[in-house]
Amino acid sequence: MEYHNPVLLKESVDGLNIKPDGVYVDVTFGGGGHSREILSRLGEKGKLYAFDQDQDALRNAIDDPRFTLINENFRYIKRFLRFHGVKQVDGILGDFGVSSHQFNEAERGFSTRFEAKLDMRMSQKSSLSAYDVINEYDHEQLKKMFYEYADLRNAPKIAAAIVSAREEAPLESSDQLKEVLKPFLFKEKEHKILAQIYQAIRIEVNQEIEALKEFLLQTQDLLKKGGRLSLISYHSLEDRLVKRYIRSGLFEGEPEKDFFGNIDVPFKKVGGLIVPSAQEIYENNRARSAKLRIAKKL
Repeated sequence: MEYHNPVLLKESVDGLNIKPDGVYVDVTFGGGGHSREILSRLGEKGKLYAFDQDQDALRNAIDDPRFTLINENFRYIKRFLRFHGVKQVDGILGDFGVSSHQFNEAERGFSTRFEAKLDMRMSQKSSLSAYDVINEYDHEQLKKMFYEYADLRNAPKIAAAIVSAREEAPLESSDQLKEVLKPFLFKEKEHKILAQIYQAIRIEVNQEIEALKEFLLQTQDLLKKGGRLSLISYHSLEDRLVKRYIRSGLFEGEPEKDFFGNIDVPFKKVGGLIVPSAQEIYENNRARSAKLRIAKKL
C-alpha cells in the first residue's frame, strides 16, 4: 500500500522533545512514518500508542513490544488510553487530513481524479457517506457546508444545483456530481474549486472539525506537566482551532482574567509556526499546505 513520506517528520517528532522512557501517542498512524521515528528515539521502557480509524492502516502495524495500535477515531483518545491503563502521557502527535493511501485508492472516493461511488469515509465502520450528504442534506445544510468548509461564495447556487439534479435521480458517483458542478468550475481554477468542494464534503462526512475539537479538549488532562503537543494541519479551519486552543485553551473568545489581570492558560507555545521547506514540497506535494504548531503543557 502506498503511503507517502510523512510530512515534517523530523520537525514534528523533534517537537515532542522525546524522553527515552516516556509514553507517547501518534493519533494519526496512517503509514506509520511518524510512529517509526518516535520508536527509534524511545528506549526499552518507552511506550507508543497510535490511533487510526481506517481499517487499511492496520496492515502497517509495527511489530514492536513498545507499540500498540488502536483502530479508533482519535476523538475517543481518553477512553481508549484508559482502557489500556494509561491516564497521562508525555507527548501527543497529530498529522491531520487525508493520507496519500486514501487519496490513491479510487474506490474510497476521496480524490477528484477518479470515477468512484460517493463515499469519502475515513472509517469503513461509519454510517454517514458522501452519498448520504449529497442526496439527503437539504439546501440549507449543503449551503452551510460549502460556506464553512470550502469558503465558497456561490455556496447557495452550488447547493441549489445539487438539490435540483437529485430530484430526477440520486447522485451516486463522482462523475455524476462533477457533471452537476460543471457550471461552477471556472477555467484555470476548476481543479482548485473541485478540490475545495470535495474537501467540504469530506470534512462533513467524517465530522472532522467536531472530532478535532473533542480531541483537543482532552489533551489538557492527558498531558503531564511539561508534556508536548505537536500538531500538523492542512487547512485554515483546523489550523485556526489548533492555534486558538494552544493560545488560550478555547476555540473562541478570550480566557477570563483573575482579580490581578492574569489569565490561566493550559499551554505555552514552543517556537513559531513551522512550514515545510521548498525541498520537502518538491519531493512531496502533499506537504505544500502543512502547518506545524508545537505547545508545552504548563
